[in-house]
Amino acid sequence: MQTNYTLPAEWAPQWGVQLTWPHPESDWALRLDEVLPVFVQIAREISLREHLLVACHDRESLRDCERRLENVHANMSHCHLYLVPSNDSWARDHGPLTLKNSAGERKLLDFGFNAWGLKFRADLDNQITRHLHAHQAFGKCSLEISGMVLEGGSIESDGHGTLLTTSACLLSANRNPQWSAAEIESALCQQLGMQRVLWLHSGHLEGDDTDAHIDTLARFCNPHTIAYQSCDDPNDSHFAALQQMAAELSALRSHDGQAYHLIPLPWAQAQWDEEDNRLPLTYANFLILNGAVLLPVYDDPADHIAVQRLQTTFPDRQIVSIPCLELARQHGSLHCVTMQLPE
Repeated sequence: MQTNYTLPAEWAPQWGVQLTWPHPESDWALRLDEVLPVFVQIAREISLREHLLVACHDRESLRDCERRLENVHANMSHCHLYLVPSNDSWARDHGPLTLKNSAGERKLLDFGFNAWGLKFRADLDNQITRHLHAHQAFGKCSLEISGMVLEGGSIESDGHGTLLTTSACLLSANRNPQWSAAEIESALCQQLGMQRVLWLHSGHLEGDDTDAHIDTLARFCNPHTIAYQSCDDPNDSHFAALQQMAAELSALRSHDGQAYHLIPLPWAQAQWDEEDNRLPLTYANFLILNGAVLLPVYDDPADHIAVQRLQTTFPDRQIVSIPCLELARQHGSLHCVTMQLPE
């Protein structure tokens, strides 16, 4: 595999963002009317700034998506809808990872997706990237299929050869059980064009199905800055693990040997679903766009603090708040349902 290709940082210029539209046969079925407006709002904000690629389960879903986007005055010239069957809507994890080389050429990598360690059905989701590529949805990019199981939400790139991830996810028994940590690290560096991998061993969110995806916990904002989900409530069950994660982040060094500038994101008050399951509320699950950052908010007093801290971190981008409690009811948030596509 050519090593001159590498995984860009999320803040690199983007062509667009991929979504996979919710439908009645997915896990959203019981609350489809509640969650679709969230997807519509995310889709509209994307379309106003760059292209929007949407995988729609069937023709009815495609027509519904198109109608809803037209009704909110999305930029329809930026909206590209394709008929592709799906199990669920977590594009971050079944979508492609797009690599670029020094000549600006792009290449898609399609890793295996097994629904976060065989927790759910994923036979359709695992084929979405191949179907979209066959439709030429990604332009003239080549597509490579990897034998490694990997979700996009489990890794963060700083754009300078550094990958940030968690051992709880990448070393879980149901993803790549025959691989050691050293073998996984070597495969990531080889396939993604990276020079090193930074591991976090602490931190989790109750209600999270992903085994501690990094995009729920800590995010590169630039090569020297990491925003992370903090917890300042000693009585909360997350306190000890997130304090330990903050200590681990403090000990990390950037690609040029400097300590990272760390941005603690506020802690939202606990909320539960109808079955008394705690919702995995995190402000770290934001999406960086061309000229904007879409921030998940939860009707919580801490929402405005998260906005302020990210605005300071991204002074040249507009911070756009998106109510995401409905996404949290299915154990994810905003970044989890999107996948950026570099220009």
